[in-house]
Amino acid sequence: MRSDKMTIADVAEALQVSKTTVSRAISGKGRIGDATRQRVLAYIEANDYKPNVIAKGLAQKKTYNIALVIPGDCNLVDMPFFQNSMQGICEEASANDYDVMLVPVTGSHSDNLARMIANNKVDGVILSRSLVKDTNAVLLKEAHLPFVMMGTSRDAKILQVDNDHRAGCSALVSRMLHSGTARIGLIGGSRNYVVNRTRKQGYEDAFHAAGKVLDTALMIEDCDSVAKIESAAAKLLQAGIGAVVCMDDLICAVVLQVLADRNIAVPQQIQVASFYDSTLLRTAKPAVTSLLFDDRALGALTCKVLLQYIQGEEVEQKTLLGYELAVRESTLFD
Repeated sequence: MRSDKMTIADVAEALQVSKTTVSRAISGKGRIGDATRQRVLAYIEANDYKPNVIAKGLAQKKTYNIALVIPGDCNLVDMPFFQNSMQGICEEASANDYDVMLVPVTGSHSDNLARMIANNKVDGVILSRSLVKDTNAVLLKEAHLPFVMMGTSRDAKILQVDNDHRAGCSALVSRMLHSGTARIGLIGGSRNYVVNRTRKQGYEDAFHAAGKVLDTALMIEDCDSVAKIESAAAKLLQAGIGAVVCMDDLICAVVLQVLADRNIAVPQQIQVASFYDSTLLRTAKPAVTSLLFDDRALGALTCKVLLQYIQGEEVEQKTLLGYELAVRESTLFD
């Protein structure tokens, strides 16, 4: 008999045991003798039997689905991060017989997620973006559904897996300061995103560690449009900065264009660095010094932590992955 057509009933008949016995041997739950369990498992392995996921789910009261909540308003620039992390999530889920369901959520409109929770469609959830006011996290906590934040949350009780943005940003700015670069401006995105606040903390940490005065006038946040980024760049240039660090690759791309339009040479006149690297900056001239994070590994580890939590295993409350500082032509330090 082909293994993909074999059923629990077939296994039970071949071994002259009940279907309940086979089910208990597979699930590892319920009272069953060790010798019988080993005999069932040995037969299953020898015949390459794969339990029907739906039947297995019903027996264990699981759906074998997890949800990945993605922002419905993400733009093309954000897509590389979500694509790479999603690939890691799907690979880890597949290796554990789980499927991934995508749930787009825009802003505070959590109807899609609420419906999925109400219909018991998933065993757990991954939130792919951390917001200061996170209605999705509140909804999941109220539903008592296992979830992990792929990012950093200000709520210490939430399971979190993130890249170490703060340490990475601090290391990049510290290196610029130690090379003698003075008056380093910062252009940041929306303060509603926790990651932007974390990157700002890294920038501030570098100044404090170097014993340098932090000029808050050179820190411009909430630049969430091209017009605002251009305005911020113009303001910093007028303030006489020697360098500018950008919180992400989109901001950096716009800043480079502003400098090119004004015939300002990089890095001879202004140094430029980015707190995030993606394909958007790969063709930049000159090449941009930036931080590299393994988004695929981030997704895989987040999924692994969620599945371990679902299984009742002990997991770290917060896990941080490392970074790589890629020094390129846009800065003068070696």
